[in-house]
Amino acid sequence: MIARKLVTHSIPPLRTSDTIQTVLDRMAEFRVNHLPIVNNQQFLGLITSDDLIEVADHTLPVGSLSLSAHNPFVHEWQHIYDVIRLFYEQNFSIIPVIDRNNNYLGVISINTMMKYVVTIASVKQPGAIVVLEINNRDNSMTHIAQIIESDNVQILSSYVESFPDSTKLEITLKLNRVEVSTIVAAFVRHNYIVKGVFNDTKSNEGAMDRYDQLMNYLDI
Repeated sequence: MIARKLVTHSIPPLRTSDTIQTVLDRMAEFRVNHLPIVNNQQFLGLITSDDLIEVADHTLPVGSLSLSAHNPFVHEWQHIYDVIRLFYEQNFSIIPVIDRNNNYLGVISINTMMKYVVTIASVKQPGAIVVLEINNRDNSMTHIAQIIESDNVQILSSYVESFPDSTKLEITLKLNRVEVSTIVAAFVRHNYIVKGVFNDTKSNEGAMDRYDQLMNYLDI
């Protein structure tokens, strides 16, 4: 997925002639803290709410301000991971997307980004989540996939998390089956450390049993 695929035009850009009051009104309307400034399709910069804090005269034009955000954009061909990184590093609420000629194409909002992350992580689809701990030298997704697929289960999504000053990795797997006790047993047989299982049927049933017991106790 590249940045251009997630561009939206629902948040109109500012012009340098727009007033500070226009900026404040538009930020409030779209619930964002950043807005692009564009003249004749040329992207000029990104104004932030911090740029407005000490501006007393709200009739001043946007073009009279100094902007604090540097290189606050992505090119249309950049991978969506670059967009996620920029959201994380700069804490932006929107990110402008431009072409090779610095022409403004639109923005990617944080809401659009979150919806995309939910999609690629298969959050909405039912299934168990299994977390494994492994040594970084044993990071073989092929072997892990073989264990899972041998039980006619598929991996919907996965990600790897590393830790500073550690040789351990955590692999989080979203599977397309809710009950995964046989897969967990297979991981244990292959000497994998299973750190957690979520959305598993048996675990949920146990939680419901404990909940019912608590409710019965409170009724006494």
